[in-house]
Amino acid sequence: MNIKNLHKALTLIISVVWLANGLFCKVLNLVPRHEQIVARILGEDYSRPLTTLIGLSEVVMAVWVLSKFKSKFNAIAQILVVAVMNTLEFILVPDLLLWGRLNSLFALLFIGLVYYNEFVLNKKLIQHTA
Repeated sequence: MNIKNLHKALTLIISVVWLANGLFCKVLNLVPRHEQIVARILGEDYSRPLTTLIGLSEVVMAVWVLSKFKSKFNAIAQILVVAVMNTLEFILVPDLLLWGRLNSLFALLFIGLVYYNEFVLNKKLIQHTA
């Protein structure tokens, strides 16, 4: 697989992760554990609307990833969001995570994928077209 196709495939995978977690898990509430996490961290009173807003933000992130608008800023934003979110969950609600504290490993792999796609592959693509 050439660099261009690999970059496109990884961009699509990254976008699907954001879309699935945002739309299906949070907005449509197909994984109630996400609302439980929000309730435990931010409080029960507004956990449903906050979970929906977080989910909608993730859907927006998926669209942003696909748009490639300011892709470096987008990659940095993704890395920061995933790192902060998973650090909070690791400390505050490890019992509610699908794989417990091991979730942080998957978060780190996702962060690595985002970094590789934007700062390694995309850089190579730019160099080849220049």
